[in-house]
Amino acid sequence: MSTVKPLRSDGKETRDKMKAVAQRLFALHGIDGVSATDIVAATGQRNKASVQYHFGSKEALIGELLVDGAKKVDAFRQEMLDEMAATGKPPTVREVLGAFILPVHRLTVTEAEGGTYLRFLSNVQSTHRPLFRQYIGNQWNTGYRRCLQHFRELLAHLPGPLLEQRLSLVAIYTTAVLSIKEAPLDEAHSPSRLWLPEFTLDNILDTFQAMLECAPSAATLAGLPGQLENGAAKSSRTRKE
Repeated sequence: MSTVKPLRSDGKETRDKMKAVAQRLFALHGIDGVSATDIVAATGQRNKASVQYHFGSKEALIGELLVDGAKKVDAFRQEMLDEMAATGKPPTVREVLGAFILPVHRLTVTEAEGGTYLRFLSNVQSTHRPLFRQYIGNQWNTGYRRCLQHFRELLAHLPGPLLEQRLSLVAIYTTAVLSIKEAPLDEAHSPSRLWLPEFTLDNILDTFQAMLECAPSAATLAGLPGQLENGAAKSSRTRKE
């Protein structure tokens, strides 16, 4: 069984610095727009193979960054869900949404890497989805999966494929919207006017709640799997009659 050799303090400092620099570069320029050489140069390392030495590869560095943020989000999310469960009352859609979204929002407020993590995450999710699945998969997202289960139970009256797509869209929109908040804070600009009103975060939760709960239109229902086939069969029977 292999063991991991403890890093010297200076080695840990170097790794932490490289991770912070790499995350910022990925957030600003995209995953494909940044090379291992770029990271080494921006960190001021003399060894051109520093990324490989400390992380094994650029992809492994990206994976470590993904896991670092996912662990923090998941811990806060599970804490909120456990507090809800401790009341003994069934949660509401709004309460579950809070546990779904607020831990991500927290990165823009309290976490040091919140200045770049969400834009980095959005980049990985949009351009390197397999890499995201490889390093996160069903790990470090227990709270996320608990939220999804609550939503499925609370919104069981909605057609399954429709609900699953709405849940995916809310997750995507959450990262995208909060990335917009993150950028000016990180770059020391004035906050975006979008975020100045005190009601903004609650209003975003309102819109996501409406998105999850709204009654599907006839056009949406007509496009559900099985509906088109049923409609075609009904039309065929009508023509024969």
